[in-house]
Amino acid sequence: MAWSARLITRRQLLASAIAAPVGWSLAVPRLLIRREGENLRISAPQVRFITGKSLERLKNATSVSFVFQISLSLDSAVNVVSRKVDRFVLSYDLWEEKFKATRLTPPIASMEHLSVPAAEAWCLNEVVPIPAALTESRPFWIKLELRAEDPKESAAIVGEPGINLTRLVEIFSRPPRNQQQQRWLESAGPLRLQDL
Repeated sequence: MAWSARLITRRQLLASAIAAPVGWSLAVPRLLIRREGENLRISAPQVRFITGKSLERLKNATSVSFVFQISLSLDSAVNVVSRKVDRFVLSYDLWEEKFKATRLTPPIASMEHLSVPAAEAWCLNEVVPIPAALTESRPFWIKLELRAEDPKESAAIVGEPGINLTRLVEIFSRPPRNQQQQRWLESAGPLRLQDL
């Protein structure tokens, strides 16, 4: 189960750090992809989304919804062939000073007594895996879009029969209405299954 946006061993990282001229950046990929059976899973350990206005709302006893969209593109970064959308709600226990995260898209799951990094990691780990119906050598790209949901948009997304996926895609396809609305975008590629 190897992680990769670029495969780097510790020895290679140390060797490049020693050999790199002063001032060069040794950037670590922000979106990591791993192969899990027939599926692809993501990790983004450097992405911090429980911050700013969202964290302030949580600590004021208001739950906050986050919407995650993962896109799979083939042959070029713009040729999107598959999208997965997941929605999570976070709340904060004022007494314990811990977070609870709940995944609202099936299969529904939740976890309690989490720190900020643990809540962020749990949400990313619970995102629905992407089916990797690809040939071993075909190039592909993965894009993660993450948005703190505007409370005014919640009513349009969640209705009587469940979550309106068409409405979620519309929300991701336009810029945030409110410039203070939090939004993150990370991508990895070109990748090949044979390298994972």
